[in-house]
Amino acid sequence: MEGTPMRRVVKVGTSLLRGTAERATAAVITDLAATMARAQRRGERLALVTSGAVGLGCQALGLERRPTAMEAVQAAAAIGQGQLMALYQDAFGLRGLSVAQVLLTRGDLASRRRYQNACNTLEQLLDWGVVPVINENDTLATDELRFGDNDTLSALVAVAVAADELILLTDVDRLYSGDPRQDPAARPIAEVRDLAELNRLAGGASGGGQWGTGGMTTKLAAARIATASGIRVRLADGRDPAVLETLLAPPGDGSALPGTVFQPAATPLPGRKGWLAHALVPRGSLRIDTGAEQALRLRGASLLAVGISAVEGQFARHDAVRLLASDGRELGQGISRLGSDELLPLLGQSGVAVVHRDELVLAPP
Repeated sequence: MEGTPMRRVVKVGTSLLRGTAERATAAVITDLAATMARAQRRGERLALVTSGAVGLGCQALGLERRPTAMEAVQAAAAIGQGQLMALYQDAFGLRGLSVAQVLLTRGDLASRRRYQNACNTLEQLLDWGVVPVINENDTLATDELRFGDNDTLSALVAVAVAADELILLTDVDRLYSGDPRQDPAARPIAEVRDLAELNRLAGGASGGGQWGTGGMTTKLAAARIATASGIRVRLADGRDPAVLETLLAPPGDGSALPGTVFQPAATPLPGRKGWLAHALVPRGSLRIDTGAEQALRLRGASLLAVGISAVEGQFARHDAVRLLASDGRELGQGISRLGSDELLPLLGQSGVAVVHRDELVLAPP
């Protein structure tokens, strides 16, 4: 709609925020705040997803390597999170902007009620012109409630605030057809329109470095989540402050922007379906027969107990479950109306709706 402020989520990773001898963490955040403040003054609404708490905590403790034990990572995050927010408050405050710390776990977004609460809070902050600074709650999150990386978190935040664009700042200049450090023939990719083809090209994308948990694999996963919900994604090199300045600048002469752009899906998932597809953490699986698969795909039917051939894992009522074809293909996921123990005696019975069609989402065929 004309006059509606542009909404963007900017994600900056540990590889940028830990700083170097040439450019300290405070300098990185100062440049970031200056660029985002200029866009905010033009009327845009921006949210920031940040890594860096664990890295700063390790730095304060004099640790040479990121710890592996969960309690050590959580303790380092507790030390680093306050330092990280102080840097953001100072940098944005000098430019007349307020920031708000928002710490999330996967459980906050997997619960529909808590997801809506998070959406409402973020919406209010954006309406006030406050920049939400969002991070995973590393101090409290357990393995089963972790996002695993802030790329995934940034995509879910972009969906939650109905962003127009998600910008992933990293330490590479763009997506390549292979790892350019190992494959001299790897070619740069400026635009991605077909995520299925992208998955084939980037099947060997490597993981993150010593101080990060992301890497290209998680950035592609984030792009899948965001573009499926109608959000454009840009992947670019955050080591050069001018890159973000260019990406946030008003439309100019139509020249190519830096990095790689992932175009949004032509038919995006509506809000609730996007939440079902990406925010939930499945607790078990339902293996269904060919007839049930056809009913789901061709008629938009609910999943009935008669079409379920096997129940895998333990789950309770209203838990998320994966839907698997008879050959093991993942068909989608949804919310089960019955727990696994309740469901087992009902397999093969007609008239029992296990996953209602409004509470399931199917993957593309």
